[in-house]
Amino acid sequence: MPFFTIPNKGFEQGMLLEKLLLNVLIVLSPILVYTAFGDRIKKALSPFSIGLVQGAASSLCLIFSYEALNLYWDLRYVPLVITTVYAGPVAGVINYLFILGTRTYLNGNALHFGYISITLTFLGTLYLSRFTKNRSGRDRLRRVVLISVVPSLIMLIIMLSYTLINDVKSPAHFNPFVAVLFFGALETLGTWLPAMLLEFNNERSSMKEEILRAEKLKTLGGVAASMAHEIRNPLTAVQGFLQLIRANNYDRKTRDYLQIALDELERAESVINDYLSFSKPKLTHFESFCLVELIRNIITMLTPVSSCKGIEFQCRFKGPLYIYTDRGQLQQALTNVIKNAVEASSENSVVQISLSLQGSQVELKIIDSGKGMTKEEIQRIGTLFYTTKEKGTGLGTSVAVRIIEAMKGNILYESEKGKGTVCIISLPLEAEQLANTN
Repeated sequence: MPFFTIPNKGFEQGMLLEKLLLNVLIVLSPILVYTAFGDRIKKALSPFSIGLVQGAASSLCLIFSYEALNLYWDLRYVPLVITTVYAGPVAGVINYLFILGTRTYLNGNALHFGYISITLTFLGTLYLSRFTKNRSGRDRLRRVVLISVVPSLIMLIIMLSYTLINDVKSPAHFNPFVAVLFFGALETLGTWLPAMLLEFNNERSSMKEEILRAEKLKTLGGVAASMAHEIRNPLTAVQGFLQLIRANNYDRKTRDYLQIALDELERAESVINDYLSFSKPKLTHFESFCLVELIRNIITMLTPVSSCKGIEFQCRFKGPLYIYTDRGQLQQALTNVIKNAVEASSENSVVQISLSLQGSQVELKIIDSGKGMTKEEIQRIGTLFYTTKEKGTGLGTSVAVRIIEAMKGNILYESEKGKGTVCIISLPLEAEQLANTN
């Protein structure tokens, strides 16, 4: 039974609309599969699995298409766009092969034009998908909808070319240009709906991961604080007795040993303070200060460390940007992050530091030329005891992340193996300067 009654005069257009609406339901079905099985079966979200599921949706759209002017009118390209943008080239190629196979099976007079249309759409989508990389939310959604215009344009060009070359007559009561409008509108709708649902699912997954991470950090922070307090008491006693012993007249060798012991106790005290900072960063001394000046001071302090490896700092600052927060805590966090960039970089290289205004946020970028990290390693950054260095506890990065978050800021890492790492830190601008910029 049809979805609605169609007058005889508009029968052809009505049948086209009915088929395209059925196609909209088909392209939404893979999203239901991801929602139902994505969290339970991790392989369901692999590029190969996504390519298979979306490829099947494209094939079904082509099978339940409307045929007019010897052309198939359907939404086969919607899953292709969604797959290529959200799952990558591998999944896109699988979907592309599904469409080619199904179109070959259906055959028809315009088979070669179909091949051209399919290939041009895939290549155009593959190229344009590069501009959605590192985008998310509404920004990526808008870009995906714009990409969906490509198949409509190609369909229009193919229709005009094929009908003119072969002198194909239009069926009675079938207006090709009205059909193209229907096709374009529903293709845009059919792309927007699944893309919006995918963004919603991604946002929900991110929130779930953030909640789990916060719970783990809270537990680890409590354990770290308890351990730090218990260890600090005996260390304080040991340090006091060593200082009393050092006051006596001993030979130089003994005094050197005592100094080494006191230095190591001081280092242990510093580690304990880091654990306490990790468990609950305390922002006590708030003040307004110039972030550019603070970063220059940190660079001056780290210059001896960088000079040992022949590393230079390349800075690019835009204006005297002021923020209102705990200067001492922020200096500790930024020192940890910049020092990590120096340690990760290869000898005789450059660490780039840039500071700019992004809306109501100050954005600090620290770019090193190290060995880079995988996606799995990036996800573990900030976790207690995790580090990619041969020697280290990962505590400095964990403390930096906690301090930045306590300041209502955000810290993000972008990296690829063999291509270095970019650390992006965003902090809220001082209210007075924000008012002046507006």
